[in-house]
Amino acid sequence: MSPRKAAALRHTEDGRSLREHLIDTAADLISAHGTAELTVRAIARAAGVADGVLYNHFADKEELLADALAEHVRRVEAGLGELPEPGSATVEANLRAQLVYGLALHKEILPAFAGLLARPAVLARFGGQDGETWRDRLAGYLRAEKELGRLDGDVGAAAAMLVGVCHETVLSGLLPHGPSISVSPEVEAVVKTVLEGIAAR
Repeated sequence: MSPRKAAALRHTEDGRSLREHLIDTAADLISAHGTAELTVRAIARAAGVADGVLYNHFADKEELLADALAEHVRRVEAGLGELPEPGSATVEANLRAQLVYGLALHKEILPAFAGLLARPAVLARFGGQDGETWRDRLAGYLRAEKELGRLDGDVGAAAAMLVGVCHETVLSGLLPHGPSISVSPEVEAVVKTVLEGIAAR
């Protein structure tokens, strides 16, 4: 699609709106190359449109990048499968599944967020979007299990612990002074600690 033709159309040849095409293109670039060097010009070239066309569909470049980041996260989540339902299997097995899911999710998406640390406006736009995160779903799962009587105690703190494990595992390898290769925690040990605590018996 030539830039002139793309600028004149509201939809692409495959039926997507041009806005959707631009978001998908930017998400493709994030998946392939990350966000550190991602520019409006690079997105426009990959999408086959003139640079100025983007501003016909987005208020500014921050909106486009935030929407593309959200699409990248959505794609990663879609590839990770379903999370366990409250009341199914055992809580221990379900927490293992939740943590494995969270570690895989963060491994794929945190590098993209780290590449945007110098662009706080993009991260602010992303944070202001509606939508349920994995942390929200994890906290909801734990609350539901507590209501079913299969858990007790502070499930909010348990959610924070599990999310924190995911952050530390991935971010330690992304930070300038962190190890070059992050070490995955022993999922069984983390789940056991969440369920049983660390107090002497």
